[in-house]
Amino acid sequence: MQSQSKIFDDFAKVATGAAGTFAGAAREFETTTREKLREWLGGLDMVTRDEFEAVRALATRAMAEVEMLKSELAAMRAHAPAPAPAVDHAPSAEAARGGAGPDGQPTA
Repeated sequence: MQSQSKIFDDFAKVATGAAGTFAGAAREFETTTREKLREWLGGLDMVTRDEFEAVRALATRAMAEVEMLKSELAAMRAHAPAPAPAVDHAPSAEAARGGAGPDGQPTA
């Protein structure tokens, strides 16, 4: 019976050693993979989450300000007097043919 117990003890020691070895290899693989991934992502010139959130906050404030300015402009336009009709300063067709000039006087 003693020999059977010794076999199980030896087997447990081997299994424990193998598990420790596999755990160490897994940790090393994970560490190496994380470092390589950080190097690769660092080369992509990506922004950090904090930078993204800061720019997002600025854009949100800018959009709110634009909407406020649009509403103020609409209110100003609603209270503004109607614009005067545009005056055409181009020479008339008669003046182009040799009739009256732009000041209404006959051309020579």
